[in-house]
Amino acid sequence: MVPHKISVIVPIYKVEKFINRCIDSIINQTYKNLEIILVNDGSPDRCGEIAENYAKFDSRIKVIHKSNGGLSDARNVGIQNITGDYTLFVDSDDWLENHMVEEMVQNSIQFQADIVQTAFYYAYENYLLFDNRYYEKGDAPVILDNKALMNELVINEKVKNFAWGKLFKTEIIQDIPFKKGVLFEDVFWAHQVMQRVSTYVILHQPLYFYFQRSDSIVSNYTPRNLDIIKGLIERQSFIEEFYQDLSNESYKVLTKTILIHYNLLVLNRNKDHDGKYRKDLQGYLKNNYLKIKKAVKYDKELNKQLQLFYIHPYVNVAYLLFKKLLRKVKSSPNTYGLEKINL
Repeated sequence: MVPHKISVIVPIYKVEKFINRCIDSIINQTYKNLEIILVNDGSPDRCGEIAENYAKFDSRIKVIHKSNGGLSDARNVGIQNITGDYTLFVDSDDWLENHMVEEMVQNSIQFQADIVQTAFYYAYENYLLFDNRYYEKGDAPVILDNKALMNELVINEKVKNFAWGKLFKTEIIQDIPFKKGVLFEDVFWAHQVMQRVSTYVILHQPLYFYFQRSDSIVSNYTPRNLDIIKGLIERQSFIEEFYQDLSNESYKVLTKTILIHYNLLVLNRNKDHDGKYRKDLQGYLKNNYLKIKKAVKYDKELNKQLQLFYIHPYVNVAYLLFKKLLRKVKSSPNTYGLEKINL
């Protein structure tokens, strides 16, 4: 029996420093029947040349050069060229354990899964973090049906919106393109894909390394970061149409995200001179007040923040700054339930 072919899509842009580590981790997989699609998204550095050099020595590699169009556009071009039974997305500054693909394929076959998700490490220069708040590395795989999957996707804890770190049956994603020209493109995409899933498997052994650059979201914040809210608002409409019983949970996530971004805009007032973006966020909460009030009713902390926000947004900002200060005073290495592994 011919093993299933796995198409691996790697969008590449300005990652000359990291690209060898990423590609090496793919070509050295114990599972060999791979189609590796490297999409050079108009990278101005040597990435295109490095990719071509790999293709000379590994016939499984196909390099596509295109003008810069962003991550979504690069992924979409990759999808248009896949011939595999399964598809895996890998970001070009991340890397994989060498048995990741084999493990995921075996579990997909065993459980007849449409998607298999692996656990991952947050990878820093000198250490790794593993989120063990819900599962330990040795736990048995978790199997979700569609209803349970959509619930977990909305909560965004055990099932993340990320496209990477998941093995997809190609047939369920091939006609759902990523939205171009936005940040947080996965938020616009994931729920459309998950709606088609009958069986979803979660593996707990961390097999994917999600590289964390040193950039700070506060210091590098721009109004483009608000794309995540646009994506969540789109998803809210989708949830209300197809998964009405998840509407309140979805509103909670959307409300938390709006409050976080309002605070980030306050900290970056120079990027919101006339307060337009803050007014837009405030307007959304006001226009959907009754639905949101119902959604957060039993979430004590979020309900409190919302009440403070309605008194005045800056009252909630002050409250959160005070809480942050208190956390710093009381903090310990395990505050957030993440296991640290020094390298």
